[in-house]
Amino acid sequence: MTTETRRKPVGRPAGAGKSSGGHSQSLVRGLNILEGLAAAPGGLALSDIAQIVGLAPSTTHRLLQALHKQGFISQDAELGLWKIGVKTFQIGNTFLEARDFVATARPFLRRLTEETGESANLGIRDDGMAVFLAQSESPQMMRMITRLGSRAPMHASGVGKALLAWLPDKEVERILQARGLSRVTDNTIDTPARLREGLAEIRRQGYACDREEHAVGLHCVAASIHDEQGHPLAAISVSGPVARIPESRLAELGGLVSRAAREITIQLGGYVPRHEEAAKQG
Repeated sequence: MTTETRRKPVGRPAGAGKSSGGHSQSLVRGLNILEGLAAAPGGLALSDIAQIVGLAPSTTHRLLQALHKQGFISQDAELGLWKIGVKTFQIGNTFLEARDFVATARPFLRRLTEETGESANLGIRDDGMAVFLAQSESPQMMRMITRLGSRAPMHASGVGKALLAWLPDKEVERILQARGLSRVTDNTIDTPARLREGLAEIRRQGYACDREEHAVGLHCVAASIHDEQGHPLAAISVSGPVARIPESRLAELGGLVSRAAREITIQLGGYVPRHEEAAKQG
């Protein structure tokens, strides 16, 4: 009997050792855990995390222990809930520091808050969603607060629509096919025809409006920041309650936000396209 024959009872297929696929699978599962915890700032119990990753609690606990040992997650000793750790925050913060437009935009966000009295936000596009990276909070007691890293549908948010308006048609279609046009409120745009009409209006006037499309009682005005090719790099917005931002004030805020977005674009060496160009070359 040869050595090769004696190995068969071990049950490991040739070329499928744990040094490759097994470790890759564990990595993916660990990243899925981090994503789940990132979406739950209050923390999650072991049973909830096991359900998210589709694993037995014992297997999930081993992964949690490995992440905890490396400092990526922490556990509340009293409640037993698992949360995002300091190292994960540090890695995420490195991303923000590497994107110069975030640092460049911060003083403009503060200026918008001073000018309008409302919260100013900065967001980008990621996987067909609007993701918020920075905010200057309103001093008002009743104000819009966005958790950094939170996501919103692009078709149902000011930042998202401001970005969509300057994307190539093919990219817009790809996002719509992947994400659809789900209704978040009764005011959410839910047909491709209405969305295209709205995006054309955004290009004409230079800013996007969210009229209680993402949250009832909230109005938002946003404008896109462009890179050197004229493509949408990020978007800034001003958001607040309808009581302080009625329909009659949207144009005024639109002018302030679009001016700030244009100044950021220029400071970054970007190019502000004319609405006729509309980045529709594909």
